[in-house]
Amino acid sequence: MGKKVWRAAVAVGAAAVFAGVAAAPAGAAEGGVSFTRVQVNGGKPIVIGVSKEVAVPVTFRMATTRRWEWPAVFLYRSNTDDRLWHAIETGDCIPAGRGVCDIKETMFFDPSVWDMDNSEAGAWKVAAEVHFEDDGGDTDDEGLTAYVKRNSRLTVNASPEPVAKGKTLTVTGKVTRADWETRKYASYPGRRVSLQFKPTGTTTYTTVKKVYANNSGNLSTTVKASKTGTWRWAYYGNTTTGPSTSTGDNVVVR
Repeated sequence: MGKKVWRAAVAVGAAAVFAGVAAAPAGAAEGGVSFTRVQVNGGKPIVIGVSKEVAVPVTFRMATTRRWEWPAVFLYRSNTDDRLWHAIETGDCIPAGRGVCDIKETMFFDPSVWDMDNSEAGAWKVAAEVHFEDDGGDTDDEGLTAYVKRNSRLTVNASPEPVAKGKTLTVTGKVTRADWETRKYASYPGRRVSLQFKPTGTTTYTTVKKVYANNSGNLSTTVKASKTGTWRWAYYGNTTTGPSTSTGDNVVVR
């Protein structure tokens, strides 16, 4: 297998070439190819930070009578030339019938190596394409939407520690999200974030209240201390930003 960075170019990998057969496979579209069973990241959003490469699994089925190379699923917006930059790796044909292949693909997004714009966060359309050995190819929109999101982060601190039962406990924190253009995490103001608590000896967090971050992304609220346990913040994300939870801060109540 191999990888190649591309935006509007075709993908390169270990794609097998399927010899043409006498009869067209069932469901083959105009142009000699049909793509079905397309799935990107298991239907989950693609969440990207500022430094780590993100590998996104893709699967699809392709049916064709023609000799082919370089099949791939890709993300686009206004037209199929307006693609999201990433590297790609495709696997060999797994035969699923005469003239039919199941193919596994991996999209690689690396914000530490390639320039990414913050405006690229959000909804993308999904299409599939293949190039033929004898020139030409076929590109089909798949009628699917994939969300590419900026990663978010949360911090937490509860004080005083320990605290007397019935006294006021102050819980603070900060919400930030990935800025792909500076390759750093920046304050994310105005977010509605849930304060959650898990009593010692239990495994489930319960939302106690919801708080809005200030203009610097800072969070602060007070609660009455009643039980020893762990406090954390949880943010559920939006169409451009992924969800996150802070680590837990355990506070002993005496």
